[in-house]
Amino acid sequence: MIRVVLTDIEGTTSSISFVHDVLFPYASEHLPGFVRDQHQDNLEVSEQLDAVAEASGVAREDIEGLIEVLKTWISEDRKETSLKALQGMVWEQGYQQGELKGHIYADAADYLQRWHDRGLRLFVYSSGSVKAQKLIFGFTTEGDFTPFFSGYFDTRIGGKKEAAAYRNILSELGVEAATVLFLSDVEAELEAAEESGMQTAWLVREGDLPETERFVARDFAEVDALLQKR
Repeated sequence: MIRVVLTDIEGTTSSISFVHDVLFPYASEHLPGFVRDQHQDNLEVSEQLDAVAEASGVAREDIEGLIEVLKTWISEDRKETSLKALQGMVWEQGYQQGELKGHIYADAADYLQRWHDRGLRLFVYSSGSVKAQKLIFGFTTEGDFTPFFSGYFDTRIGGKKEAAAYRNILSELGVEAATVLFLSDVEAELEAAEESGMQTAWLVREGDLPETERFVARDFAEVDALLQKR
């Protein structure tokens, strides 16, 4: 019986276009000024810049060089934890200032609340930082959805295409793998989750449905039909 739903964000609860056409450009535009303003006085920013310097080989004192690295990583959609953390800080300002509103599909908004009210435990696992996850769900066009979630995981728990990451999540949750349903639009992530013993649902919101034995859903209403059976 499914007791826990673990969900991806991009392409699953929220549109890919929102991330790529709104969030990434916003970070590209505002991150350089944010780093210049905050790098000396903000310990959290400083710690992330230490990590950027270590990963890139650019001297730590070369702030403009580090900014160029970050801009390149954004354009490449690199899954660097330090980048995700800094992006989350920039987006937080944007959300709080009303310049950003998180996108959530209407069906996801509906069923996340329904599942929570039915007693399912809901968690998020995304390549975006935990801060970014809380922001996108806390400032959506449909309201604040953070009360429905019991926790959040990002790439600090492991890569999303690595089975070890899902085993780490199971260890954190303290539940049997078969009681967890993982939702994603990326087949490689589903395969990794299945290696850990989790059940999965492949969200394919647009385009042709794939030929597969894996459970495929167009929206959360179809995922709910699966939950009702399991």
